[in-house]
Amino acid sequence: MDDAYFMKIALELAKQGLGYTSPNPMVGAVVVKDGRIVGKGYHSGPGQAHAEVNAIDDAGSATSGAILYVTLEPCNHAGRTPPCTEKILAAGIHRVVAAIRDPNPNVEGGGLDYLRENGIDISVGVCEDQAKKLNETFLKYVQTKRPYVTLKCAATLDGRIATKTGDSRWVSGEAARAYAHELRHASDAIIIGVNTVKKDNPSLTTRLNGKKGLDPTRIILDTHLSIPQKSKVLQLESDSDTVIVTGPSVPEDKKVAIEKSGVKFIETPLKAGLIDLDFLMDLLGESAVTSVLVEGGGRVIASCLKAGIADKINFFYAPKILGGDDGIPICSGPGAELMKESIAVKNITVRRFGDDIMVEGYIDNSFKI
Repeated sequence: MDDAYFMKIALELAKQGLGYTSPNPMVGAVVVKDGRIVGKGYHSGPGQAHAEVNAIDDAGSATSGAILYVTLEPCNHAGRTPPCTEKILAAGIHRVVAAIRDPNPNVEGGGLDYLRENGIDISVGVCEDQAKKLNETFLKYVQTKRPYVTLKCAATLDGRIATKTGDSRWVSGEAARAYAHELRHASDAIIIGVNTVKKDNPSLTTRLNGKKGLDPTRIILDTHLSIPQKSKVLQLESDSDTVIVTGPSVPEDKKVAIEKSGVKFIETPLKAGLIDLDFLMDLLGESAVTSVLVEGGGRVIASCLKAGIADKINFFYAPKILGGDDGIPICSGPGAELMKESIAVKNITVRRFGDDIMVEGYIDNSFKI
């Protein structure tokens, strides 16, 4: 029996939950009997049936003596849904193969241990690396209660995200921009600085081809509350919130006026005159924000790196050169004085989107999945 073959199918099923399951993980499952898949399932969202339940139900009467492949350890506790372990035992499954164990410290009793104690043959660790990458957001959040932070930008080959006039439309091509919307859909929140609002006046919504995407919570870093009150981001009709993060001293009359449109405010302490991003991550984690996509601009990206909150980068590079040193760089402000002090990025992969390339990598010393 090729365990990896069937687990990869379960992982593909799990991906169908991308963007819809937070704060829960993406999970896929298949039921296999006599070398043939007889049931498939995935978790579609909070409060909905778990992947194992859907796969077992799909298999019907064929579950007796079958093997269950699941991308995450089955739950052994009652939450919004009953324990999956009891469903597995009742179905007559004789073997369970899991990609990874559930690292949630709040989960009482290991599902795999419970199944083993009840006579089920257990295997764990099949396609472990792929399963961890798929749920890197969940794995960090349940262990740290802080969101997984991805830095995203689109730049020219000479490292500029906009011209000296602030023009950035468009640095990257259509295919790269479409994928950027996939990143938004997969994120609980998106962060930009108020200068980006002033220059670009973005909506920060999700637009996907062929399906309805979910808008992330829009978070604007605005230390002194200087956002123009006619900005698009303050006038949206969206199922998600717009949140402005300010320092402790802002114009109260402007704050009250903006709040009338339904915008929410978070006040944080300042660090070196700017929003304390480390403090903000704790607040977001307490509000069950599991993932954050930082879209800039240059000062915000640099601040995230300096604060040590970034886990991952998705940097898009377009085959364009501005040819000067007066454009807006990916990171603004003072950087390292010595090359040995630079921030290392590990486990690099490169993908092509049309004529653009995307460099994806993990910040050294960030959370390790």
